[in-house]
Amino acid sequence: MADTGIPHFCNDLGLTTIEVGSKEFMCIGAKPPFDHPHIFLDLGEDTEKVCPYCSTLYRYNPDLAPGAAKPEACVWHDDGETSAAA
Repeated sequence: MADTGIPHFCNDLGLTTIEVGSKEFMCIGAKPPFDHPHIFLDLGEDTEKVCPYCSTLYRYNPDLAPGAAKPEACVWHDDGETSAAA
């Protein structure tokens, strides 16, 4: 898949809520090969949205950099790697 610049987030940790620094992103569920269809979520004016596939609640946190997540392990890259802890 070509890198489109849209952040992708995963939830291998089984969290109910993930904080994100982007208002437009993709939820993939768990990391491949256990992922669900990659769903584009747009928060628009909202600060929270639930993924219709995995029921993860994504909450916008303006203190996070665009593309960042809390916890950091929820950031997924097209190469299949999660971000390393800083």
